[in-house]
Amino acid sequence: MIIGVLKEQAPEQRVALLPEAIPNILELKNEVWIEKGAGVLAFSPDQLYQDAGAKIKSRSEILEQADLLLLVSVPADKDSGSIPAGKVLLGTFSPLNNTKLVEDFKSKNLTTFSLDAVPRITRAQAMDVLSSMATVAGYRAVLDAAFHLPTFYPMFMSAAGTIKPAKVLILGAGVAGLQAIATARKLGAVVEAFDVRSAVKEEVQSLGAKFVEVEGATEDKAAGGYAVEQTEEFKQRQSQMIQEHAIKSDVVICTAQIPGRKAPLLIKKETVKSMKDGSVIIDLASSSGGNCEVTENDKTIVVDGVTIIGNSNYPSGMPVDASRMYGKNLVNFMKLLIDEEGKIKLDFEDEIIKGACITHLGEIVNERVKGMIESK
Repeated sequence: MIIGVLKEQAPEQRVALLPEAIPNILELKNEVWIEKGAGVLAFSPDQLYQDAGAKIKSRSEILEQADLLLLVSVPADKDSGSIPAGKVLLGTFSPLNNTKLVEDFKSKNLTTFSLDAVPRITRAQAMDVLSSMATVAGYRAVLDAAFHLPTFYPMFMSAAGTIKPAKVLILGAGVAGLQAIATARKLGAVVEAFDVRSAVKEEVQSLGAKFVEVEGATEDKAAGGYAVEQTEEFKQRQSQMIQEHAIKSDVVICTAQIPGRKAPLLIKKETVKSMKDGSVIIDLASSSGGNCEVTENDKTIVVDGVTIIGNSNYPSGMPVDASRMYGKNLVNFMKLLIDEEGKIKLDFEDEIIKGACITHLGEIVNERVKGMIESK
C-alpha cells in the first residue's frame, strides 16, 4: 500500500509527517510518497525524507496512485476533481463546521477520517490532535500578546522604581487555556482564568492562576469534557463578571469554543471601550466567530486603543514542533487503521475508528456530523 503526504495550501506551513516519522510508517509495511517540497516550510527538505526511506513524487502521482492520503487540513480546491473515488483521506477536516466539505466527500465516495473527531477517551489520548495543537496555540498566544503589549509581563524592581506585573485574563481553561496560563505565569504575569466547567478549577489553581467562578453553569458529562451552551440568565451574569475582570487586565486571551457551533460571545464592544489603552486581546476562536465582538479573523486591528488579534491557526507559525506532534498523532491512529499485512482495516467495532470516520461507501458515518447536517 502507498501512503501519500500532500503539500498543504498556503498559508499553512505544517506538514502531516516530518522525516523522523517515516521509519514508523515503513514499519507498517507501506511505501511513503512525499509531494515535492511538502516539508520545506517546516524546515524539512526533500533530501531528509529520501534519507529516511520515503520517495519524492509529484502531486498528480500521489493523488492518482496513493491508497491513503495524509493531510493537515482540508484538501486544496484544485484537488477537488483529482481525487479518485475510493481513496482514503486522513487529516483534520473540522466536519462539524465544514458540512459542505463532508457532502463533497460523500458524493465522491471517499473514505475519510478526521482526527478532530476522535473520541476523547483515555485510549485515544495519543491521537488527540486537538490537544496537541491547542498546546501550541496557547503557548504562542501568550508570546504574541507579549510582543504587542507596551509593558513588561513580570514585576521589575530597580533603582528607577518598581514595575508592576501585567494582569492576564484567560477565557476558557481547556488545553489551550491551561497552556496559556502556564506560559504567562512563567513570564511573571498575574493570571486569572474563567471557564464554565467547575471541574477545571483545581487545574487552573495548580498552575498558579486565580479561578474566576460564575455560579449556575450548565455542565454535560456527555459532552466529553467540552463546554456546552449556557442559559441566558447565566450568560448575563457571566458577561458582567468578565467585563469587570477584563477592564482591569492588560491581556485577555480568548480560547472558548463549542464544537459545531459559533464561538460564545464573551467580550462585547462596550467592554473593549472600557479596557486600558495598550491592552491586547488574542482571540483563538476567531475562525468560528470569535469570543470578542469586534474580532476579525486572521487580522490584527486596533479598536479604542486596544489591539485585537484574531488568529485560530497559531500552530502553523510553529511548524516544526507542531508538525512533529501532529505526525505522532497520525502515526498512532494509523497503527489502529492498518493491519499486520500493511492493509487498511476498517474495524467499526473500535470506537476510535468509528468515531473518527466521517464518510464511507457514499454515506456519512459519523452520527454527530450526520445529525448536524440533517438538522439544517
